[in-house]
Amino acid sequence: MSPTRVAAVVPCKDEADRIAATVRAVAALPAVGRVVVVDDGSTDATAAVARDAGADVVRHERNRGKAAALGTGVAHVRGLERTAGEDPAPLLFVDGDLEGTAAELGVLTDAVLSGEAAMTIATLPAQLTSGGGRGLVVGLARDGIERLTGFRAVQPLSGMRCLTPRAYDAAAPLARGWGVETALTVDVLRAGLTVLEVPCELQHRVSGADWRGQLHRAGQYRDVWLALVRRGWRPWHRG
Repeated sequence: MSPTRVAAVVPCKDEADRIAATVRAVAALPAVGRVVVVDDGSTDATAAVARDAGADVVRHERNRGKAAALGTGVAHVRGLERTAGEDPAPLLFVDGDLEGTAAELGVLTDAVLSGEAAMTIATLPAQLTSGGGRGLVVGLARDGIERLTGFRAVQPLSGMRCLTPRAYDAAAPLARGWGVETALTVDVLRAGLTVLEVPCELQHRVSGADWRGQLHRAGQYRDVWLALVRRGWRPWHRG
């Protein structure tokens, strides 16, 4: 792999119907040199489908959460690089449910490879399927990031990001669970590095309004709150 190309890490769970299209679209990006899928305890054929699509697959036997899956993927990439005598490559984090729209992620890699930003974050258009949330988690993450860093994010929970090795190291070890994106933004900015939000024409599966969707959002809220508090955010203090 050329040192000027990025390594894509795709954490996913139970995405057998979507992962093949996602992998193929990411692998076709000119800037991507390798694709690593981390199957985080799927109960379907996600791992086999991803492997057949051309990804290097690492599997968690039980679900450990998004942050753990990202960490496993990055560790796997770094191991491959050491074996091949390569310098650490920039990383592209990709959600497994993007399918063919993942072909639009090149706008994230361009700004990082050019040196314009240490981390880029995709901002998504209105989704074809509406979700069931009311913006509480987004508002919490946005306000917390702004209080801690002065940066007001458009889409603070976006999981599609490209970052330099230095930016990743500034955030390692990653915050737990669904707090990982919020913490990444805070940690990279606090390291004095540039973060850039970039519009990207992506579509993904959104959480609905049923009880599963509500549980998902409750878990997100908990993890984002913990990530912010552990970085010094004190919502119960004035000023």
